Formats: sequence, C-alpha cells, structure tokens
Amino acid sequence: MSSFFRALVIVLLAASCGGGGGPKSAPSDLDNACSILRERPQYYRAFRAAERKWRVPVHVQMATIYQESKFIGDARTPFRYRLGVIPVGRQSSAFGYSQALDGTWKEYQDQHGGRRTQRDDISDATDFMGWYMAQTTEQLGISPYDARNQYLAYHEGRTGFRRGSYNSKSWLLRVADEVGQRSLVYQAQLQGCRYAR
Repeated sequence: MSSFFRALVIVLLAASCGGGGGPKSAPSDLDNACSILRERPQYYRAFRAAERKWRVPVHVQMATIYQESKFIGDARTPFRYRLGVIPVGRQSSAFGYSQALDGTWKEYQDQHGGRRTQRDDISDATDFMGWYMAQTTEQLGISPYDARNQYLAYHEGRTGFRRGSYNSKSWLLRVADEVGQRSLVYQAQLQGCRYAR
C-alpha cells in the first residue's frame, strides 16, 4: 500500500509544479486561424519570425501545433498505468507547443537554440519547429508548404520517414491528411484576416 501512496504523492507533486510560460488552455476557436491570432497576438509574432528565418509558412506551423498540442503551452503526453491505476510515467518525453522530445530539443539547443530556450515558450517552440522542418526540406526534399509530409517526417523522425515507417500506421496517415487539410483551411483564412500586432 505504501508504494501506491508514494506514486500518488509523486503524481500530485508533478501536477502542482506547473511552471513554464505557455497558456494552460487552448484558444477559444481552434478552427479559425484569425481568431487564434487575434486572441493570442504573440503567436503571430512567433510564427512570422520562424517563417522569415526558416521559410516554413505560418499555416503549416499552425496546423502542426494544432495537432501536437492544440496550442497549449504545457501539453504533455498521457500517463501510462500499471494494473490500470499505478502511474509509471508518461508515454514519451514530448512536451510543450511543439511536443518536442527531450533528445530532439537538446539537439536543437546544442545546434541552434541555446540552453535558455523552453518548449512552453511559443517563440522558442516555433523556432524549433522551423529549424526541424527546414532540415527536413534540406535532407528529404519535402517542401515547407507540404504540411502532410512535413508532419509525417516530424512525427516519425527523418530516418523513420526515409524508411517509410508511417506506411504501417493507418491512424498516422489519417492524422497527417488532417494536418494537410487544416493547413489549407488556415492558409485560406489567413489571407482574409488582419492580425493584432
């Protein structure tokens, strides 16, 4: 019984250590790019900075972040449970807007971002995403406008994409199609709205 209480205390402590800078809730209308950017103008500044630096369009970044975190800065993967009740850790180390894994984030910090970057900071998360997708374009030849295949390479890693690991995952192909469609919807919406800067 004591190990159960220990696990419960760990979960409660982890839940109480919020920290970080990202909003804890999603914008009110995730289906409207203009509404998202009006509600959170700092997002637009971050998306545009990453677009200028890495040439990854705003709508591709937005569709990917929608899929990864629903624009929630401290998003994490769900817990795994033993015996259905004892938490044994999260499904992965993915965290923040971009759901970057610990190892990939460290690689970004070492190569480009620096130690002070944080996954729950929208500017750092979009810069990470632009950095990763720009490398995908360079190494795999995937256009930065191709949200579907950029997402597949983002999710599976570039090595996994090269091997075609996604082909055995029908659920992932469906999700990638949804990312591609959302990107097109966001692109059309962004052409007709003005942003709060």
